[in-house]
Amino acid sequence: MELRLYFQMLRRGWWIILLTMLFALVGALGASFIAVPQYEAISRLIVSPSADLVNRSDVVNTLSTLDKQSVVLTINEVMNSERILTETLASLKLQPADIVAYTYNASVVSSSSVLEVSVVGPDPKLASEMANTISSESIKFVSKLNQVYTVDFLDIATPPVEPVSPQPLLYSAIALLLGLIIGMALAVLSEQIRLPLEAFRQRFNIDNMTGVFNKRFLVRRVEDVLAEKPDTVMSIGIIELAGISDLIDTLPVATLQNVFKNVTDTLHKELRGNDVIGRWDDISFVVMLPNTPGIAANRIFERIFQSLSQPVDLGQFDLVLNLDAHIGGAEYGSRITAPELFERATNALDQARQKSEVPVYVMEMKASFVSANKANA
Repeated sequence: MELRLYFQMLRRGWWIILLTMLFALVGALGASFIAVPQYEAISRLIVSPSADLVNRSDVVNTLSTLDKQSVVLTINEVMNSERILTETLASLKLQPADIVAYTYNASVVSSSSVLEVSVVGPDPKLASEMANTISSESIKFVSKLNQVYTVDFLDIATPPVEPVSPQPLLYSAIALLLGLIIGMALAVLSEQIRLPLEAFRQRFNIDNMTGVFNKRFLVRRVEDVLAEKPDTVMSIGIIELAGISDLIDTLPVATLQNVFKNVTDTLHKELRGNDVIGRWDDISFVVMLPNTPGIAANRIFERIFQSLSQPVDLGQFDLVLNLDAHIGGAEYGSRITAPELFERATNALDQARQKSEVPVYVMEMKASFVSANKANA
């Protein structure tokens, strides 16, 4: 269930994921084209017993010491020292400011007596010269201090042809992967933020007593629909429950909520999924019927009236409540305003109160004679 919920969040936030990946890709490609190419030059040295050792036992002891890596690690520290760097700059006739864009590092190749000098910088020729000079200066320094071991070149650095960075393809792949991960996180986060905000906004649109939309929201909804589609087909209706007018202030809140729940359940049952229900006042509801002309609305309201004619049993009070419903409706047309439409529905409700058998009255826009026939009846 949790996985399905997250998949739904990701599906709704697909555009966030796509945009994040796109921004990451553009950023990676932009950085690759802007960045200065960096070249890496590598020289290797090998540490071995000195050829001047004649005694076999001295050679064996020297090799045994090399196996412990202490000698190689010491030489590695020498190669990384400031002294070697200073001597290298002097040998190449350079100033410290000339190598600000360069980095170098000496390291021991794992489980061996081989040392590696790596220099990275924008000029491949200077990088290789620095790697070889650092190695040469290290050889000179070690040979003066130690006659037991010999340090010599294993590989001489040559100017590299291909830069080690930037690598657009690699950077793009990494950027897309990071964009995917970050985009998924943002999509989930946006949904988790949106849902509480949606619920918070919804709470201000819901009537606490009945659980349907309040009057302010429904009026605004009608106004929005008419502003967006001024030639739409629509009807509204006001459903008044005169039978509870005398009990609204005397019945407990929980009992009133149960009564209103029965009413809203009936309305939901008789209406379609795209119809909107709201509370009009203390004893009235209002419904908006999109794509419904007056004749069809009249039939719907008659069905609602028949369903609401069933008495409501308030057993705890030994009381059977007759809701005494009256329904006044109005058909939209001629581009009238929302206030005019609600005024017509209110006038229709006044007409419905005067009808005893089926207190349902709908004002139609296109066939005024129908209203006249009803009046004659």
